[in-house]
Amino acid sequence: MENNVFEQMAKRYDTEDRIEIAKVIVKEVRPELRNSESKSLIDYGSGTGLISLELTDLVDSILLVDSSKQMLKVAEVKISHKGITNSKVLFSDFTQETPELKADIVLLSLVLLHIPDTNKILQVLFNLLNHGGKLIIVEFDKNDKISHPKVHNGFSHEELKKGLSEVGFKSVEVKTFYHGNRIFMNQDASMFISSCIK
Repeated sequence: MENNVFEQMAKRYDTEDRIEIAKVIVKEVRPELRNSESKSLIDYGSGTGLISLELTDLVDSILLVDSSKQMLKVAEVKISHKGITNSKVLFSDFTQETPELKADIVLLSLVLLHIPDTNKILQVLFNLLNHGGKLIIVEFDKNDKISHPKVHNGFSHEELKKGLSEVGFKSVEVKTFYHGNRIFMNQDASMFISSCIK
């Protein structure tokens, strides 16, 4: 992942548009976390915590992992301002190396599109999860209007299901839940949520 871009964006990352999209995503993710009060969650590619810091009431602990120190600094300020006691941050890039971590739930929200080797990161996340753990992915549907050298142009449901199954995930579900104007590289796009079990 190109850290420097996100390092530069960190301070001004939480724009009104991003906050609005985050609210939509949080609303969709919350039901996935029912009965998870005793569970640990890793938000991989957490950025400034726009999503996961709105989920702290549903789980036992949250670890915000990002490869941008600046993003995590913004997240730490939020954690301290809001007096959140069950969330920590970790500076790490799992595409380079994976620390010894285990979690019951891993959340990946609009992150997969930035990772060139999709199958490799899915394998890493599979290994991180406890047995019976859940992977939740929020991502853009494939969009042919988008072409960028460093970003996937979204994912087809079939493509993702196949990748998740190959890694070993079970009961893979994928559904589109939102259509928005100019939300993906200034193009109209739709987002899906996928959940599966290790």
